[in-house]
Amino acid sequence: MSGLRTWLKREPGVGLLMSAPAVIGLVLFIALPFALAVTLSFTNLRMGSPLPTEFIGWEQYRRIFMADSFRRALINNGIFAAVIVPLQTALALGLALLLNRQLKGMILYRTLFFMPVVFPLSLISVIWILIYAPGPNGMMNTFLSLISFGRIPPLDMLHTRYLALPAIMLCSIWQGVGFQMIVILAGLQTIPEVLYESARIDGAEAWSRFWHVTLPQLRNAIIFTALVTTILAFRVYAQVEIMTRGGPNDATTTVMYETVETVFQRLQVGQASAMTVVFFLIVLLVTLVQRVLVKQEREIE
Repeated sequence: MSGLRTWLKREPGVGLLMSAPAVIGLVLFIALPFALAVTLSFTNLRMGSPLPTEFIGWEQYRRIFMADSFRRALINNGIFAAVIVPLQTALALGLALLLNRQLKGMILYRTLFFMPVVFPLSLISVIWILIYAPGPNGMMNTFLSLISFGRIPPLDMLHTRYLALPAIMLCSIWQGVGFQMIVILAGLQTIPEVLYESARIDGAEAWSRFWHVTLPQLRNAIIFTALVTTILAFRVYAQVEIMTRGGPNDATTTVMYETVETVFQRLQVGQASAMTVVFFLIVLLVTLVQRVLVKQEREIE
């Protein structure tokens, strides 16, 4: 390995050659499409329109921020991410701690919890539509009636304004928690046992060992899963399209859903491009804020 490192240092062009496929992929599938979206966002391009495409400046951005549906989509996305990220991360941490044990059959349980991650979101959405079936015979309604001793009446969750978004959140948490769990579980298995032994010798109880040993050692894993979950939370689309179609009354519409509807239903390519640019900038800003907060915390430590 030392000889290989020396050779790479002497031949810097080799490093550039090895990174070329990744760089080409980033340029072709990220940089160029985004540049095209920025360009189109300053035009009035509309599919099927006989009128010529014209440069209209910031007009598309003014229109989308004046639209109630787009503002509602931004709010829904913010609420969705604010709930999903901490709740799913905490649940994944709890599951990882439970499954990080040397017990018989533990591999089976880990596989079962991870399986929803590999299933198509379309299939999962259909399954949860069946779970949320209205009426007393629906699976979720039966469960709620059982735990409340019949005090909770049957609910039509996907068609009730204040229940539709939480219903999609629950589906998303169930589908995505397995990925976070695996990442955190991998982090748990890299923690040296000597740290726990030293803590026991010092008289630390289970909670103290978790707070002062486990959490600090899982810092990078938790930060990684939180960042990825934040990005995925802003990209939510399939569940909304299949389960509620943005309803009822825009209660579950998201930026991704609104953008797709603008392109394929209203045929407004320029307006959808403006939504894409705004969406990208919001996700970039949220990611940068998270990184800054993490950096400040490291400096304090």
